[in-house]
Amino acid sequence: MRKIAISDIHGCNKSFNALLEKIALTRDDLLLLGGDYIDRGPDSKGVIDTIMSLINHGYKVRCLKGNHESLMETAQFDREANKHWLMFGGKQTIKSFGVRKVQQIEDEYWDFLDALELYHSDDSFIFVHAGINFTNGDPLHDLDAFLWLRNWYKDIDYDWLGDRVIIHGHTPNSHQNIRAALENLETDKVINIDCGCYMTIEAGKGRLCAFDITNRELHFQKNLDSMKSWFS
Repeated sequence: MRKIAISDIHGCNKSFNALLEKIALTRDDLLLLGGDYIDRGPDSKGVIDTIMSLINHGYKVRCLKGNHESLMETAQFDREANKHWLMFGGKQTIKSFGVRKVQQIEDEYWDFLDALELYHSDDSFIFVHAGINFTNGDPLHDLDAFLWLRNWYKDIDYDWLGDRVIIHGHTPNSHQNIRAALENLETDKVINIDCGCYMTIEAGKGRLCAFDITNRELHFQKNLDSMKSWFS
């Protein structure tokens, strides 16, 4: 069984499906998804539909929550939060669902968001969306850090971490830096696999990354989705 991590799909469903085909995902594998399924790209609904279809067809999938899913949930109940979310990529998400406002999205998608985890770990790794706060007591106690934290590598407690490595996304990274992080994983024990899939106009980004944790291999898929709506 392979354990494979992907993060920060951001509504790029064509790219997501192409990457799944590239890695030849099977029902024996464990697919770990790191959040930010929605916003900015053209087909957030399609991304969630793909994930739910995998689960319904017997694939092993563990799904984390990203900050964009958290924003979408808050946008249901808070007018100012809704305005912020729409500017942050929610406009494209609303369009993909074919509705006029977030409250009109069907219940099954809210059920999906409600079930998302904040982190997943085993004896070899910890997988989070954004980061881990090592500065205040138990590193797994700060729930906001899992969704929002940046610039935290200097605080990593390697004694606490032990033999595990940290896998995360949230902060767009070039494919060159991701490859370098894999080369240094035994010593640094952290890898950011967010290759800025929606950032098609930036050098080294505009890719979706899959990290085969079991075999320590990286797979990249160039963005196949139109980002015209986000960049216009």
